[in-house]
This record gives sequence, C-alpha cells and structure tokens, in this order.
Amino acid sequence: MPKTKSFDEHSHEYDQWFDEHSEIYEAELAIIREFMRSYSGNGLEVGIGTGRFAIPLGITTGIEPSAAMAAIAAKSGISVFSAIAEQLPFEDNQFDLVLMVTVICFLDDVLQAFKEAYRVLKPGGYILVGFIDKESVLGRQYMEKREKSLFYQDAVFYSAPEVLSFLRQAGFSSVMSKQTLIPASPNDTILDGYGQGAFVVMQGIKDKNTNTIV
Repeated sequence: MPKTKSFDEHSHEYDQWFDEHSEIYEAELAIIREFMRSYSGNGLEVGIGTGRFAIPLGITTGIEPSAAMAAIAAKSGISVFSAIAEQLPFEDNQFDLVLMVTVICFLDDVLQAFKEAYRVLKPGGYILVGFIDKESVLGRQYMEKREKSLFYQDAVFYSAPEVLSFLRQAGFSSVMSKQTLIPASPNDTILDGYGQGAFVVMQGIKDKNTNTIV
C-alpha cells in the first residue's frame, strides 16, 4: 500500500521544507540537471509530490498517490495521475525520461517500479533515480531519527549498490552515477560515482534495439 498518510496530512509542511533548506534543494536540482543537459522530450516524474522538481526541470506529467500533494502540483499546470510506481497507467514505450527523486524509500517494491519505468520508456530513453544513500552520514542520520520524522517513519533507505542492482535487474544498461552533498565540501560540489555524497543520482538507459518488457 502506498505510504501517503503523512503526505496527505502535512503536504504544506513538506512543501515548506524546500524553502527552508534551499541550498540542499538547489544542490539536488543541479545534479539532476547534469543528466538532463540535452533533454527536450516527453518526461514523467514518478512520485511527483507538489511538483518541486518537475516544474523547474520542465516535466509536465507525473503520478502521485497522495491526493493532497497531487492537488498542489496540478495547480501549477502539471498533468497528475493518481497511481503508484509499481503500476503505471501508461502505454509501453511512451516517455523519453522517467524521473524518481527521493521516492524509492517509500515504495513497496523498488524492482517492480523500475520494471514499470523500463516498460513505459521509449527505446533509448532513460531513468533518473535520486536518493539518499543509506551508507552516507546523512542516510544514517535519517535512519536513526526516522521514528520522529513526519515523513520518514515508514521509509526504507537503500545503498547505492542496492539501487544499481535493482536497475540492472530491471533491464537498464550503461548505468552512471553522480553524487553531491559531500561532507566538508560546498553544497554545489558534484562528483562522479558514489560513496562520498549523501544524495546520489543514477541514470540507466533502455537499449535502443529492444522493445522487450523485462
């Protein structure tokens, strides 16, 4: 079942977090943009929330199981569908990009969600997954304090190798990763790979020569 109760009840507090932590928010946007420099196609955000990432990144379609958060995103002109990541309401081979930002920790089945993303992507399209690495300092702090959090009480955090494995099992190839929010470094520092930064973005590509659903 989608973990929406806290998001329905505290959607405005969630949205306010981005204003109160603007440096972290801008760092997360910047690293995602590193992978979207040539993007000009049809994108889908899975777990679009209030639209905080979709709007500045130019993504106009999303799915969101929280009605309260979806309503906020819809007011910005985004087409929001009530659905879950593990069962996307779209035809095969429809999107150039599927974006997931701090979403996988709330999913019931990450592998199935990645398989669905693979299915709806066009050949040559790609997925971007942004997440808090559970092996980072921030990730460990989130896990230690999640019982006191409005939003992370039921969250399951993953390590970068775990996410990489899920992407490969779902059929994605040429997986690349970048990291930011690195301790003792400026917030705008972006490095290749993972293992140092709290926030990691991974890109996986759907092979151009296949329409096969994994």
